[in-house]
Amino acid sequence: MTRRRWIADEFSQNQAALTGEHADHLARVLRARVGQEFDIATGKSVRIGRISSIHDGRVEFELGEEIAAAPVLKLTLALAIIKFDRMEWAIEKCTELGVSGFVPVIARRTDSHLVKAAAKRVERWQRVAREASEQSRRAEAPNISHPLTVKETIGLPAGLRILLSESERAVSLKEGLRESAGSDLLMALGPEGGWTEEEETAFRQAGWMGCTLGSTILRAETAAIAATAIALSELQ
Repeated sequence: MTRRRWIADEFSQNQAALTGEHADHLARVLRARVGQEFDIATGKSVRIGRISSIHDGRVEFELGEEIAAAPVLKLTLALAIIKFDRMEWAIEKCTELGVSGFVPVIARRTDSHLVKAAAKRVERWQRVAREASEQSRRAEAPNISHPLTVKETIGLPAGLRILLSESERAVSLKEGLRESAGSDLLMALGPEGGWTEEEETAFRQAGWMGCTLGSTILRAETAAIAATAIALSELQ
């Protein structure tokens, strides 16, 4: 039987712990007991963990042998902020697929009420990503940054930077990915209604490569998942 995986809130040498709601879910909902074994992710490594003690808001583990973890492609998605239920769905599914980081982007067409509330949602997005990482047996959760403007996003470094654009017709995402040469990848996806012409021009002038997902117009969250699946399929 496959052991369930947890990402440790605390770890040091041969000890690890889950804390807060994370621990309460394991202890109260799943009714864990001292002596049970789970896979415990501690940063870049995964080890077998045996529960040594259970307290309110805290479950402690003794760590044993290391388990081989699958390599993770460095793929960051710069996602223009969309309605929060759809944003969470995109983060959850792209995390399961293997995205290593997310940058929420404040685009020209991002609704103003979403912009005002976005900073307060980052903690929830991080929790969604951690739960999805545990579900998909990842060694660590993706990083989710605080929201950035388009100008700040354009200046982010990466080996290959791709702008997913509805106006692009010549270069498919698969063709654009051939330029990666094994480098880290940053992909930017626009909001509902897409990037403005001014935003697209700014991205391209800064050296971003415009690519298309095809002639079908996808919802923003669907485009994020499709782009992630294509990138991981081509590059892993």
